[in-house]
This record gives sequence, structure tokens and C-alpha cells, in this order.
Amino acid sequence: MIKRRFIKQLVSSFLDLAPIIIVVLIFQVLVIGKPIADVDRLLMGLFFVVLGLCLFIQGLELSLLPLGETMAYDFAKKGNLFWLLAFAFCLGFSAAIAEPALVTIADKAAMSASLKHIIEPTGMASAHYALGLRLTVAISVGLAILIGVLRIIKGWPVYYPVFCAYGGIALITPFAPREIIGIAYDSGGIATSTITVPLVTALGVGLASAIKGRNPISDGFGLVVFASLMPMIFVMVYGIAYA
Repeated sequence: MIKRRFIKQLVSSFLDLAPIIIVVLIFQVLVIGKPIADVDRLLMGLFFVVLGLCLFIQGLELSLLPLGETMAYDFAKKGNLFWLLAFAFCLGFSAAIAEPALVTIADKAAMSASLKHIIEPTGMASAHYALGLRLTVAISVGLAILIGVLRIIKGWPVYYPVFCAYGGIALITPFAPREIIGIAYDSGGIATSTITVPLVTALGVGLASAIKGRNPISDGFGLVVFASLMPMIFVMVYGIAYA
């Protein structure tokens, strides 16, 4: 049973990546007109990508998704608002700080800031800047999930906090350093990637399922949009503080 499920997921992961592979091959052969170099190495790398994606999805389905949904359900049944909100913040913070994309982009941003002399051109300064950026994004995601959970509990429409977040972004953008605006706008997508989205979605659906009068479809979803908007505001504030 487990073997059959793993093989099915492996094939599914390959099919998910197939459009990307086809596009690359078409442009490489027909447009660029050059043969693909190191085919053996590329095939091995492709196999590892498919295998890694398969294992990652299996891990989410078997552990992280059920765990997030179950804990949200249990916290809601417990009826303690403080611990539920604390759990929501910590889940958002830990998921964002662990995002591989955030680690990479934070390092790239620190390198660019060093080259532009926004920070001192030293390894220590770059490391501090990258860590500060990661913590800023993670705190903002944690706060966003906290607000999203509070919205589910109170029954607020999803667009109220979204409109407020967009208004905050529009207001603070003119005052942010030009070098940080692009990073800030990308940080929302970076923070809501492979780890954060499944966990946050599981949290919202589990919480909406546990609270009487809430609909998992209309109330359980919508947390991810908060997690993608809040980092834009916080990163721009971070850039203003460094300016």
C-alpha cells in the first residue's frame, strides 16, 4: 500500500515538473539551437528534484498538514484565546523563518546592500542584515497569521484586513528607500512558499471546522493573503530603519 502510494506520488511529481522540462527543451533546442551539455548530470539532477518533491509532499500529507489541522482544532475546543493566538503566531514565525527561499533571498539582499554601501562591506554586516531581514519577515508572517486567526474567531469578512494591509503598503511605499521596495514587494511571495502555505491553510481549515457557525470553505481560507501582504510593510519599515 505504502509502496504503491509512493510510486503514484513519484509519477505525479514528475508530471507536475513535465511542463517546465518541455519548455526548457523546446527553447534550448529550437530557439537557442545548441545541444544540452552534461546530459547525464542534468538527468541525475532532475531525478533528485522529482524525488525530493515527492518526499516533501508525502511529508506534508502524512505529518505537517494533519498536525496543523488537529492542533488548531484542539486549541479551538480548549477555548483559550491566548494560547490559540500564541500558537498561530509561533506557527507563522517558525514556518517563515524555515522557508528556504527566504534564506536565499535574504543573503542576496545582504550582498546587494553591501555592494551598494547601504551596509558595511563586511561578512559580519551582511550576516546581520540577512538575519534581520529574515526575522522581520518571520515576525510579520506570525503577526499576519495571528490577525487571520482572530478574523476567523470573530467572523470578520476576509477583505477588511486585506484592504487595511494594502492601504498600509500604499502609504509607506513613498517613504521607503528605493533599494528596499522591490525586496519588500517580493518578500510576500517568498514568505508564503513551500512550508508556510500548507501549514497556514491547515491551521485555517482546522480552526474553521472546530468553531460553531464557521464554514471551512468561506472562513478557513484567506490566511495566506495576510501572510503575503504583511511582510511588504515590515520589510519597508526595516529598510527605513537601516537608511
